[in-house]
Amino acid sequence: MSKLFIHEDFLLDTKTASRLYHTYAESQPIIDYHCHLSPKDIAENRTFKNLTEIWLSGDHYKWRAMRSCGVDERYITGSASDWEKFEQWAKIVPRTIRNPLYHWTHLELNRLFGVKRQLLNAATARSIWARCNAKLATPELSTQGILKKMNVEVVCTTDDPIETLEYHELFGNGRSRNVRMIPAFRPDRAMEVEDPPSFNEYLNKLASVSHCEIKNFESLVQALRKRHDYFHAHGCRLSDHGLETAYGDDYTQSELDGFLKKLRKGEKLAPTAAGKFKSALMYEFGIMDHEKGWVQQLHLGALRNTNARMKRRLGPDTGYDSIGDFEIARPLAKFLDRLDSSDRLPKTILYNLNPRDNELMATMIGSFQDGRIAGKIQYGSAWWFLDQIDGITRHLEALSTMGVLSQFIGMLTDSRSFLSFPRHEYFRRLLCRILGREMEQGLIPHDLKLVGGIVADICYHNAKRYFPFA
Repeated sequence: MSKLFIHEDFLLDTKTASRLYHTYAESQPIIDYHCHLSPKDIAENRTFKNLTEIWLSGDHYKWRAMRSCGVDERYITGSASDWEKFEQWAKIVPRTIRNPLYHWTHLELNRLFGVKRQLLNAATARSIWARCNAKLATPELSTQGILKKMNVEVVCTTDDPIETLEYHELFGNGRSRNVRMIPAFRPDRAMEVEDPPSFNEYLNKLASVSHCEIKNFESLVQALRKRHDYFHAHGCRLSDHGLETAYGDDYTQSELDGFLKKLRKGEKLAPTAAGKFKSALMYEFGIMDHEKGWVQQLHLGALRNTNARMKRRLGPDTGYDSIGDFEIARPLAKFLDRLDSSDRLPKTILYNLNPRDNELMATMIGSFQDGRIAGKIQYGSAWWFLDQIDGITRHLEALSTMGVLSQFIGMLTDSRSFLSFPRHEYFRRLLCRILGREMEQGLIPHDLKLVGGIVADICYHNAKRYFPFA
């Protein structure tokens, strides 16, 4: 190839953007405060046999693209060999142009494996497969090797309250490391009341690990609080909630006890009752987080597992989700206000999945800033379907014009793949592209020290100050 596709000024279309990125963003460490990486793989310093194992297994972004290009499920989640699955992926990569997968694929090959002069396609698949698999066998590309190579300072996993956190403990008890692995408290299953048998099975496990008999709503909260305490003792400083919308319904204690009694009998709740039950739990989680100085995260707006046939065949989280169109503003405002009214609203990060809600979120956070903590309520980074050029740009535009961009805590991977850390680079380049253009257009001062300081803060320093990881 005459010109590298991933070159030093990739996505940087002005000289000023280039200077901002290379001077103020490129070398900043990564605080990846939300991901779905395996704590076991990190603690045991797993090495992967091949590219399929580390790159395609569990990656529903790639699975969706492969299905859209007519690849049979056998080569996606089925019985085909790892080479056959990779070969099918390589064949369709050229067809993903303009999907962020195309950029991510080549950034990851470049940054992790040094593949600079080849684009992945059917013709290059065999040589890239051999070259990358050889590197995966080296300590440099073990899980801990990747964290070091990508300059990751903190990685926050996503963990159910019933988890033992044994691998966080194992990793933390090892010799001195340059990276910290911190759990995040994700109690979604305690709110999944739509399926009483599954809900009761989960509550039985929660009762066992918390040594609490769950007989009413108060004892359910007590069990969850014990796990919250346990997580805090193991270094956890943030929670995470994957919700269709926020929950701010009014309720009474007697109603809550009645709802739980009904659920424990295996009976379904009416939608209004389910909303009240979830509203009460979310309030209690917020109180717990505030008491311990944690950060709460709300991921809102995903319509999950829409394809019932494929869910029966493959299970959840296999690439059959979409953007939802739920009511967000009113219940979210009520939820935040309920906590704020007694001055018990913790630091909070709000994420939307539907881009129609960008300005909604950017204005909502301003209603609950308290003047004591800079950026206490954050509009979280473009998430899932939105972490691409247009989605990131529109997120930054909304935050800039209706909030205060300089206080933003930056990007995360939200990924199950250890090769996804270049998404931070992708975000940083887009941030510098936007600011560099406006500096050259005269829309903001051509002051590299001023704007560069904001870039460095967004890429690293704001998150370093925001999260209580010390």
